Amino acid sequence: MLKTKFSRVIYLESINLNTQQQKVALVTGAAGFIGFYVSRRLLDEGWCVIGVDCMSDFYDISLKEARENILLQNKSYISIHQSIEAPSVLMKIFEEEKPDIVIHLAAQAGVRYSIENPRSYLKSNIIGTFELLEAAKAYPPKHMLLASTSSAYGANKEMPYKETDKADHQVSFYAATKKSTENIAHSYSHIYELPITMFRFFTVYGPWGRPDMALFKFTKAILEGNPIELYNKGKMKRDFTYIEDIVNSILLLMDKTPNFDYNSHTLDSLSPVAPFRIINIGNTNAVSLIDFVKAIECAVGVEAKKIFLPMQPGDVHATWANSNLLQSLTGYTCKTDISTGVKAFVEWYCSYYDTK
Repeated sequence: MLKTKFSRVIYLESINLNTQQQKVALVTGAAGFIGFYVSRRLLDEGWCVIGVDCMSDFYDISLKEARENILLQNKSYISIHQSIEAPSVLMKIFEEEKPDIVIHLAAQAGVRYSIENPRSYLKSNIIGTFELLEAAKAYPPKHMLLASTSSAYGANKEMPYKETDKADHQVSFYAATKKSTENIAHSYSHIYELPITMFRFFTVYGPWGRPDMALFKFTKAILEGNPIELYNKGKMKRDFTYIEDIVNSILLLMDKTPNFDYNSHTLDSLSPVAPFRIINIGNTNAVSLIDFVKAIECAVGVEAKKIFLPMQPGDVHATWANSNLLQSLTGYTCKTDISTGVKAFVEWYCSYYDTK
């Protein structure tokens, strides 16, 4: 157990956390949507969690603060408010705490915003990941698990997407930066023998989700009587994956450290030259945007006013995951159906914002 009760935020002047015998996990982006859920589960399972988050104003900071306040109720959670791309921030944490596991979820997200502000993606996604890998090179953890995105598949037409498919034609700067982090991470894995697993997440949703994502925006608009905007005239498909399925998958994969036992005759994405693997985490079911909206309408009890718009730059028509590798490694399959997941989000939204 920790010698000191940590119920405060640390700003890195001194981070001697005295974690002693506890297993230590470093989670970047810990006040974010996925980071919050991952950190909470790790705490429940007895880990000491060091959460790093810059608390950016990309969306409502109060939502991040609410998530963080829940985590801070656990004495084994320490929050550090810093940007991961800032030199020496991560190096200092690695040097003093030598985390056993690293789960890297910090990133500038959003396809459309990457067109408006590409520099923020360059800094957070690429430079931030570089700083993380430099720290890991100096103080190697047992396993690093880094978030990528289904957007990395870009213009690929053949679906469901498999990890062994080529992914060379990203169609947004966001996707390009995430694919770049995969390549950079692989090079570090090869040169320094760092065990790295990259996740390609497929459209994560659920309670405590981001306000810039479709489910949040649509629910808010419908409840307020405002119209919702459907791009490509609603003719889009996404592999919506519920947050609890994402977290279950991540925790199960923590012990599945990549090694050099490469078999070119399998569908495994394991690198032939590095302890590096890419894994899809998706629901393996492409749902049309119209059906997604119907699930929200059903949960809210109100029909949406719809505005149909053309395809937006950087978007793809569909995503659909092949998750056979996840199942073969862990025995787990993401299985939450869209109606159940959307209902859970709407119930959380109405409770959190005191609507209805």
